[in-house]
Amino acid sequence: MLKENDATLNPTFIVKPDGGSQGDGIYLIRDPGDLKPMVGSQAKQAVVQEYIQKPLLIDKLKFDIRLYVLLKSLEPLEIYIAKEGLTRFCTEPYQEPSQKNLSHVFMHLTNYSLNVHSGNFVHSDSQSTGSKRTLSSVLYRLAAKGVDIKKVWSDIIALVIKTAVAVVPELRVYHQADIPPGKPGPTCFQVGPPSSITLRVAFWGHP
Repeated sequence: MLKENDATLNPTFIVKPDGGSQGDGIYLIRDPGDLKPMVGSQAKQAVVQEYIQKPLLIDKLKFDIRLYVLLKSLEPLEIYIAKEGLTRFCTEPYQEPSQKNLSHVFMHLTNYSLNVHSGNFVHSDSQSTGSKRTLSSVLYRLAAKGVDIKKVWSDIIALVIKTAVAVVPELRVYHQADIPPGKPGPTCFQVGPPSSITLRVAFWGHP
């Protein structure tokens, strides 16, 4: 963007420190020049992504989906995906990013670890209300608005497969280092960090 110097390009970017978790250190910028320099012996790289301008909203809130995927085998690649997932909601109604609201984490970031500290966080025993809901309840609402849920699931599965295929070469290196050929493999699976890979799914536009 700096090289092109095109005044018509004015997207928002979300900056995520490499190796971070729970929303720590994430921030939004409108100008690449606002990227915070990372200095010192502990400096880490960061991932900079274009921020989705028109996310799909429910109850005027931005949300994301957390899916649970098991890689049972790398050779051959064998993938299982749970039919139920988790949706995490922001606690402040969404507004298009501007210089005035870039720091409003409760509006732009869906991380539970952040939103749980908001006065608007809703703890609910219901699976279809509150700041944390089941994926099935969200899909039900989308279906009621005419969204083709079968296609949504098909697209999600395709995205999961592509993500798995992309990381298999690196996973294979770690796997072979921990379990050399001829050595018996593990008889159990670890669910969650540090072996988990986060795949967040976002939808564009209103149904």
